[in-house]
Amino acid sequence: MIIRDILSLKGNTIFSIAPDGLVSDAVATMVKNDIGSLVVMADGEMQGMLTFREVLRALDARHGNLGDLPVREVMVREPLVCVLEDSADSLRERMTQQHVRYVPVREDGKLLGVISFHDIAKAVIKEASFENRLLKRYIKHWPEEDV
Repeated sequence: MIIRDILSLKGNTIFSIAPDGLVSDAVATMVKNDIGSLVVMADGEMQGMLTFREVLRALDARHGNLGDLPVREVMVREPLVCVLEDSADSLRERMTQQHVRYVPVREDGKLLGVISFHDIAKAVIKEASFENRLLKRYIKHWPEEDV
């Protein structure tokens, strides 16, 4: 399975915030939409990513007070990215190695969506389920040999 397949299943809705947006507003957006990341965008271009991990670090550093903290101060400026033709297996491996849960999908410089580790897991489960059904069907119709 490739990233193109996963993105077509999950959709390509992109939730974003500007670099000068407040982290507290980012948290509100993530909670409202039940998501764990936002793409940081300025003038139609991706500037970085903000995930709940960066928010938690900011909360810890500021003793639980986000105040007027701008997103640009805590965002990941150069996030791991993938392309449509990357395999789900290779992306899962890179995400695991780099301890990343959300990856923007880009193609020819254009942002197409965001893939989460959860999206990868769902795709792997769906693919394994399909393979299991095929194997069971094959075994059920296994030709018997004359003894």
